[in-house]
Amino acid sequence: MPIAIVGAGMGGLALARVLHVHGIESVVYERESSRDARGQGGMLDIHSGQRALREAGLLDQFFTIARGEGQDMRLLRPDGTLLLQEDTPDDAPLLRPEVDRADLRDLLLDSLPEGTVRWGHAFASAGEGVLRFADGGSASYDLLVGADGAQSRVRALLTDARPVHLGQNIVEVGIPDIDRTHPDLAAMIGRGNYWVLGDGLSFAAQRNGDGRVRIGVSFYHTGEDWIATCGIPFDDPAAARAKLISLLSGWDSRFTSMIAACDDTVVARPITALPAGLTWPSSPDVTLVGDAAHLMPPVGEGANMALLDGALLGLALAAHPADFPAAINHYETEMFDRTSAAARMSADMQELLMAPDAADRLLAFFQPKP
Repeated sequence: MPIAIVGAGMGGLALARVLHVHGIESVVYERESSRDARGQGGMLDIHSGQRALREAGLLDQFFTIARGEGQDMRLLRPDGTLLLQEDTPDDAPLLRPEVDRADLRDLLLDSLPEGTVRWGHAFASAGEGVLRFADGGSASYDLLVGADGAQSRVRALLTDARPVHLGQNIVEVGIPDIDRTHPDLAAMIGRGNYWVLGDGLSFAAQRNGDGRVRIGVSFYHTGEDWIATCGIPFDDPAAARAKLISLLSGWDSRFTSMIAACDDTVVARPITALPAGLTWPSSPDVTLVGDAAHLMPPVGEGANMALLDGALLGLALAAHPADFPAAINHYETEMFDRTSAAARMSADMQELLMAPDAADRLLAFFQPKP
């Protein structure tokens, strides 16, 4: 009974691994040509997703690649006022450690039997037990799992819901090897996350395990056409950095000096999400995991929910190996409830970050309650 998983992201790989642990074969079809075809992004804050890694038999290995110091946080105002500094003791439990997305993906990939992931297979369509690829090839399935991310094409088999723009656009830049190239900036940022929140703007700097600092400048209350109309020349990195600095007019020079120190990688990202609480009528042979099922604002829940989706679907299939409809129903009932709560929380956090007094509200959020 072939189980076909479309997408080699966190959810799809967690599913394949948990199935393997329980002696159930699956095939993961990934459109990328190889595991190294593109960069995998920055750091992930893994908390509830640790349960999935435990079910996958990978939790101890995860702790060897996780960065406890990534839990450190600094929160500032645009004028440079430090509002909050949290430094994680070296012996603190790894409750919310950061991990490089690429390292976690490699951990999952290396835990699967050779040939489980079929690279260079771009999904085109599916129906009546046949999966069709963009190159004209095909494969049969008894269960199809869409793990193909925010722009999922498998999703259309279950719902006509599509991601909507949230009024936020991010420009990502970065400083490579910061400890060697800019030790003063490295000391200022610290070991983990560095947040500056203003009215309609935020500046987030995040340490990566490879020594790079990824910086995201978010522009709130902006439209879907902002990237095309903002005046940032994305094809000219030096001019793009200069324009970004001008858009942070009035901010402390320490923040704009970080922009000036960045390399030529400049990427613009519109932020979208699916409706919170999205559900669909259960299908006997198709379901979704991760962003394909419940794309959320990027505030720390998406990867955790994807890992849990994959693991819990795997456990449901292991409990009902000869009854896919029962397994899907069991999985989706729990998933809808769990991810709806996470999506609502993420939407509340998104609203907080977009507020004029975002810095004060985030400070209150992180401070201990009496």
